[in-house]
Amino acid sequence: MISAVIERCVGIDVGKSSLSVCVMTGPADGEARYEIRQYETTVGELKKMLSWIEQETCTHVVMESTGSYWKPVYNILEASLKVYLANPHEVKARKGHKTDNRDSWWLAHLLRHAMITPSFIPPRAQRELRDLTRRRKKLTNMASSEKNRVDKILQDANVKLSDVLSDLFGVSGQQMLEALLEGKADAAEIAQFAKGSAKKKVPQIIASLDQHQMNSHHRRMLHFIFAHMRFLEEQLQELDKEILKHIEDSGYEPQLELLQSLPGVAQATASVLLAEVGPNVDEFASEKKLSSWAGLAPGNNRSAGRSKSSHITQGNHALKAALTESAWAVSRKKQGHLRDKFWRIAPKSRPKAIVAVAHDLLVLAYAVLKRGTAYEEKLGVPMSEEQKQKLIKHHVRRLGKLGFQLRPSPARKCVKKGDA
Repeated sequence: MISAVIERCVGIDVGKSSLSVCVMTGPADGEARYEIRQYETTVGELKKMLSWIEQETCTHVVMESTGSYWKPVYNILEASLKVYLANPHEVKARKGHKTDNRDSWWLAHLLRHAMITPSFIPPRAQRELRDLTRRRKKLTNMASSEKNRVDKILQDANVKLSDVLSDLFGVSGQQMLEALLEGKADAAEIAQFAKGSAKKKVPQIIASLDQHQMNSHHRRMLHFIFAHMRFLEEQLQELDKEILKHIEDSGYEPQLELLQSLPGVAQATASVLLAEVGPNVDEFASEKKLSSWAGLAPGNNRSAGRSKSSHITQGNHALKAALTESAWAVSRKKQGHLRDKFWRIAPKSRPKAIVAVAHDLLVLAYAVLKRGTAYEEKLGVPMSEEQKQKLIKHHVRRLGKLGFQLRPSPARKCVKKGDA
């Protein structure tokens, strides 16, 4: 018999409207006694359950992290007991042996023998910040969907502006769309709204608008979409203010500033990092543990001495998405060691380059939060004379293979063989 680690524990199988609760008690070196009861998920029933658990002098509780159904139970038990959340994949019962009562017993049995790796449950202030940042992401996705619908309607109306303009919702694009909605201007007049680099494309803009088929139905649909987009913009502005206020009230401002010192990390992304990881990274034993939890570390799949697929795991979707956006921002920078790393890997695979940079950003975030000091960009080590000569020889050799040769002259002109 395997000796127990926790002598008095509880396993709860969570459902939307009912719970199966198994209290398991007994000496560590003996057989356990268990009792299973059913409760509803109303506050009154949950308090009855807590009273029974306290009568049995249990100290630890475990339940699966099933959707959001665990949260009402956690709210009642949080103050009195040590509550663990278990990953459903790690505590899955065998097929054909699965009932609610059996699941609660199995959870209690695993907890009794310390065979569960608990999930990270952030404090309430961080959970509320998560709600705000994740809501902001939802609204941003809605706004992107509406922009796609605008282009879909324009295509239906034989308006090909998106084929010419790099950003349909830039200054030029928005003024052209407003003119189209009014329906009072012809193609040449609408093209005059082109600003900046778009002025070079006036002939193409006229061609994309010439003889368009936009009618009252298309305009009505666009009015609905633009009204929704304005509403989403107002909501996003309110959310941004609420997120900043919550960060100030929670005392997270110093950590927010530290995260914004990272390359490619703006205030919105720093807020997401703070909401998902938290201001205190001591919950994670190392940056490797954090990377694995975020889903930015290679999977570990090795059997019989052979390494199989090592794709990254699912991890925390919100954190991974924010870091991926920052990685793209880093790739567009003019300099920096992370930017250089991206373009070193990108020729082989851009997705791998993005994941690699996102992983490094998370490691740096862990470091700045752990140390409490802002990030400082790495300064490149100057090349030695030997390294310079080696690089010169390499490029001369590559130019020679392409049919060019270097003449020893002050201007160091590069000419094609046979052109001299």
